[in-house]
Amino acid sequence: MRATSYDHYAKDNSALRVGELPDPKVAPGAVLIKVRAAGVNPVDWKVMAGALDALLDTVFPVIPGWDVAGEVVAVGPDTPEFAAGDKVMAYARKDVVHGGTFAELVAVAAEAVAPKPTALSWEQAGGLPLAGLTALRALQAVGLAPTADPQQQPGAGKTVLIHGGAGGVGLFAVQLARAAGARVIATASERNHDYLRGLGAEPVSYGDGEIERLRTLVPDGVDAVVDFVGGVLDVTVAVLKPGAPQASVADPTVTQKGGRYVWVRPNGRELALLGELADAGRLTVEVAGTFGLDGVGAAFDASRSGRTRGKLVIVS
Repeated sequence: MRATSYDHYAKDNSALRVGELPDPKVAPGAVLIKVRAAGVNPVDWKVMAGALDALLDTVFPVIPGWDVAGEVVAVGPDTPEFAAGDKVMAYARKDVVHGGTFAELVAVAAEAVAPKPTALSWEQAGGLPLAGLTALRALQAVGLAPTADPQQQPGAGKTVLIHGGAGGVGLFAVQLARAAGARVIATASERNHDYLRGLGAEPVSYGDGEIERLRTLVPDGVDAVVDFVGGVLDVTVAVLKPGAPQASVADPTVTQKGGRYVWVRPNGRELALLGELADAGRLTVEVAGTFGLDGVGAAFDASRSGRTRGKLVIVS
């Protein structure tokens, strides 16, 4: 199969290569997916730089990419959940950094796979899993995750503050919190305020006067805080109601203030919920740009810039 890979750690794109690699094997309980689209996430180039070497074993050459949407072409023994021809998506992180999704084929554990939403294109579905699941898990940590039933939502009457609401994960968290029935206040740069209003959030600018601006909107404080940027504990403490929950995916020190530090896991059941919300019109995915396998480096550069709104997607 054709794939993008690297055979050593690098902090730039110099190690990336495109060429033929062996097709993945399909173990029991796994599915082989023909990749149609694979979302790019900052973790992809951070892993290439060795950022997770202390946590995960690495076997070179590494094919980067942890998001995928595509068609099942084969299933391993004892895998009745799926069949060849199924349209699926998955958060395909594995215990070993090696066989990722920036390739023509990828093998994924069946428990991480969910049906592709019919309402989303291949590119949109390919950009959903990691960021969408991260947002969902963060909202679960503060008790504000939506359900499939729009009449039974945990956010009714509650206000949540989302730090970094226009970022790659924050834009999903805003939509999911709104789907849960919550009032959403989201911090973001001025250029993203209209975008956030379109998602149903009330935007607040970062920087000097941020706490005062938030207190004007919520004089009695917010019922929960979810942080996707880090370095904002002072703001959180200033506007969070006493004893109310908070969670962060960016700042482990949140636990020192009684909050939850969140690390996303592959979960096909939860990913299927996101698919149901997308098909119900309660969740969408903005695609900022698409690249071929030979454009992974350009996609990484765009991701590193921090100026991209929406998902960058590799198509093969």
